[in-house]
Amino acid sequence: MKARFSVTIIAAVAAFVLGVTGASAAELSPKAINAALDAAYEKYRGLQEGKNADYIPALAKVDPELYGIALVTTDGKVFTKGDVGSEVSIQSISKVFTMAKVIEERGPDAISGNMGVDATGQVFNSIVAIEQHKGAEMNAMVNPGAIAATSMVAGASREEIWNKILAYYSDFAGRKLTVNQEVFASEAATNQRNQAIGRLMYAYGHIKDNPDQATDIYTEQCSVNVNAKDLATMAATLANGGRNPVTGKQVLNSAYVPNVLAVMATAGLYDDSGQWLYQTGLPAKSGVGGGIIAVSPGRFGIAVISPPLDAAGNSVRAQKAIADISKALGGNPYAVTVRK
Repeated sequence: MKARFSVTIIAAVAAFVLGVTGASAAELSPKAINAALDAAYEKYRGLQEGKNADYIPALAKVDPELYGIALVTTDGKVFTKGDVGSEVSIQSISKVFTMAKVIEERGPDAISGNMGVDATGQVFNSIVAIEQHKGAEMNAMVNPGAIAATSMVAGASREEIWNKILAYYSDFAGRKLTVNQEVFASEAATNQRNQAIGRLMYAYGHIKDNPDQATDIYTEQCSVNVNAKDLATMAATLANGGRNPVTGKQVLNSAYVPNVLAVMATAGLYDDSGQWLYQTGLPAKSGVGGGIIAVSPGRFGIAVISPPLDAAGNSVRAQKAIADISKALGGNPYAVTVRK
């Protein structure tokens, strides 16, 4: 009951924000956007904080100097700075879009009524968090909830489920995405903890069947290759009510966008989600591959890729660059202008 109530209230607030945010994308001048991207890129390009994730061996080998910024407005304009061609694995950013697929297929209550929507207060792969409430007070942005969400995507076979997930991600990105096979193999060889998490969620009834398949598909979805432009377009699709502003395709029913943004806001940056929301107001999601996406509802989606992470698992450069750019462009949806 608590989780369902929480998502209803949070979604209502998010829907309100979607409706009242001040400036439209049309008011974001190309000059202002380019200036903001240029300033953030130059300010943080020499930053030497954080380190690549190394618990997945393939991620440790990614160039730590890779640094790219992309911003896509809700009217489909694309702005970039730095290396936006190099690809990294999407990792936990994938959780947003698999959750969206489940909501699309089954409705919002399928998420709130199964793994829940509350921040756990624990690390993203915590087993203690599962045990605390028998897997109920979770969310789809941490591994237990994400593996459960992957198990909920409809399909008669693994192939059907996987093809549906990959096609959905591709629709959000506006191009056909592929899997980084080296990363997939590396993760599959080292994901024993996630296998345990999947089986524990199965034991508590949050995964109904075949937890090992759910974990394997989850591992593959985390290995999808993306660049900064892909991620920004995916974020902009959420900012634009589920319609890809570049391709014009309605990918997600607009009625479900507030639900997705609400969970991103409460749990998108691991244990530092509250700090991030306090500083920026932006629903966001990070991945240990070095990417972060953020959504300014009704205005733009932004993404930065930079592999070195902080202790919570969030890209150091990406957090700083997105915060600066959003501040420069008035992206915080909670920063409203007083009506006189």
